[in-house]
Amino acid sequence: MTDHFPPPGSPPPPGAGSPSGYGRPHRPGPWQVPAPPPQLAAQAARGGPERGMLGAAHKPGAMPLRPLGLGDIYDAAFRIIRFNPTATVGSAVLVAAIAMLVPILVTSVLTFAVGITYDPSSSSVDDSQLAGVLATYGALGAGAVLNSLGLVFVTGMLAHVTIAAAVGKRLTLGQAWEATRGARWRLVGLALLLGAATVLLIAAYVLLWVVVVVTADLLVVVLWGIVSVPGFVVLLWFFWIRVYYLPVSALMLERTGIGGSIARGWRLTSRAFWRTLGIALLTWLITVIAGQILAFPIGLIGSGGALAVGPDHALLVVVAAQALGQVVSTAFVAPFTAAVTTLQYLDQRMRKEAFDVELMSQAGVLGS
Repeated sequence: MTDHFPPPGSPPPPGAGSPSGYGRPHRPGPWQVPAPPPQLAAQAARGGPERGMLGAAHKPGAMPLRPLGLGDIYDAAFRIIRFNPTATVGSAVLVAAIAMLVPILVTSVLTFAVGITYDPSSSSVDDSQLAGVLATYGALGAGAVLNSLGLVFVTGMLAHVTIAAAVGKRLTLGQAWEATRGARWRLVGLALLLGAATVLLIAAYVLLWVVVVVTADLLVVVLWGIVSVPGFVVLLWFFWIRVYYLPVSALMLERTGIGGSIARGWRLTSRAFWRTLGIALLTWLITVIAGQILAFPIGLIGSGGALAVGPDHALLVVVAAQALGQVVSTAFVAPFTAAVTTLQYLDQRMRKEAFDVELMSQAGVLGS
């Protein structure tokens, strides 16, 4: 047994037809999983209590092949990032860097071709400076949108990276991208559908507020706010976990359709709402704090650099610092969040469908 990825150069286990036992065949990578003692394999194949014992005992990859606790999920997420930085951090950095080139290029053109200036120490901004600042920060917004769209594909890739790591396989960046073939447009469609549903949900609530404010007196407005705000927060949590949270993993790993992936996410989170929500909220809090910590020094250096270079190049320095901070933050936030989400998906399948037995088989623990 081993609790870490096997060393490079080892041959694949017998009967491995794909990097993680799903999707189309790939070339086997440099991994090897030790076979269990025959008596344990026989016990696991028969099912029953022995299956859970074997799952707790075997860890051919990043996670133990049994239902996961919070510590198991976070430990596995960090292991996946540490042992496969190219396919995790590398993919996120690549997408973020390309997206953040947009505001840098726009600001460079405004700085060197148009001659826009910006004085961060001044309390007033003239019309020409204001136009340049608005254009620059509009470009930052466009870069953020492009980054979000690119991270949709990164999330899909990391679902494959995560399940491969669960059975001891390291996918290269190219293999992870290849694994998404045939599901990319459905992934985009799923992201657009879920995003549109979120926007419509929020817009409907805002419209209700407008109607209440326009038609009701002050006391009714206050009571409406007291009742509806917490209720809407709970509704958003419910929508996030039951509808939004797991469909990407299901779409990628089960090769289902858009509607089928949403239905799978709904079923997997049934009777597991509060546990899933708790881990999701804690992960969000960790990534927000970590992202701010990572980006803050870069933003501070950018502000100081803008004062040092003067008004002619200050805006370019500020935008470059913000873009770099976004890339650095994304390098941690995107892979960690995607890994935790996929691990929760795997955990729910192991709890509800004994998926740990299938993973053991894919890892070679149970033999062919």
